[in-house]
Amino acid sequence: MEKVRIIVAGPRGRMGREAVHLVLNTDQYELAAVVDRKHGGMKVGELEGFPDSEALVYTDLEKCLQEVRPDVLIDLTTPEVGMFHTKTALDYKVRPVVGTTGFSKGDLEELERLCSERETGCIIAPNFAIGAVLMMKFSKMAARYFKDVEIIELHHDRKLDAPSGTAVKTAQMISEVREAKKQGHPDEKETMDGARGANYGGMHIHSVRLPGLIAHQQVMFGADGQTLTIRHDSYNRTSFMSGVKLAVDTVMKMDGFVYGLENIIE
Repeated sequence: MEKVRIIVAGPRGRMGREAVHLVLNTDQYELAAVVDRKHGGMKVGELEGFPDSEALVYTDLEKCLQEVRPDVLIDLTTPEVGMFHTKTALDYKVRPVVGTTGFSKGDLEELERLCSERETGCIIAPNFAIGAVLMMKFSKMAARYFKDVEIIELHHDRKLDAPSGTAVKTAQMISEVREAKKQGHPDEKETMDGARGANYGGMHIHSVRLPGLIAHQQVMFGADGQTLTIRHDSYNRTSFMSGVKLAVDTVMKMDGFVYGLENIIE
C-alpha cells in the first residue's frame, strides 16, 4: 500500500508541531515537506524541538508543490495564508485539510467552487477534536427541544479570531433546526456595550480569552424549570490529532468540499 505523501504548513505553530508528529508517527503517512515562513532549505530534523526527518522546509508553497508532488496539504496557519495555501493546493490537485478558522462565507463558497472545478477533495474543520464535533452535533439535537440557547467559548489569549470558528459553526448548525428568536426580556438593554455578546439569530455568543486555557466551549439551553449544558474541553493539542487523521484518510477518498467534521462522522 502506497503511503500518503503529506506536507504541513505552519509546522512551528502549536498545532503544526503536533501535525508533524502525527505524520511521522503514522505508518501509512510520509512527511514529504513542510512550508514555513523561514528556515527554507533546512531539513525538518534540523529545526529545534523536531524529531529526526529528512523532509525539507520550503518558504514557497508553489515551489514545494511542484518539486514534492504531495497528496495532501495539512494547513494550520492563519485565515489569509490558509486561503492562499488552499487555493494554490487545489490548483495542483493536492487535497487540502485545513484547520484554520476565520474564513468568510465568500471564502468558503469560492473554495467549494474550486473543488468542483478541479474535482479535488478538500476538508475545512473549525475544530478537529472529535469530542467538540460531537458537542456540536448534540447541541443541534437539543435545539429541536430547547429554543433558548447561549454559547460560551473559552480559548488561550493568543487566539486571533472571536468568536471562534467552533462557536460560529455551532450557531449555524443550531439555526438549521431553530427559528430565529430574540432571547431575554423584550426591553433588555446593555448598560455596557457587548455585555450580551455577539448575536446570531437571537442566540448570544460569548468569547473568553485567558492564558492557561486551550480550547473549551459550552452550549447552555434553558426552558421552564430546567437547563441543559453541553460542554467540551481540550486540555492539550494532541486532542485535535484524531480528527486531523480522520480528515486526511477521508479526503483521499473524496472529490468534493466539506466544511466541518460533523459531515464525515457517522
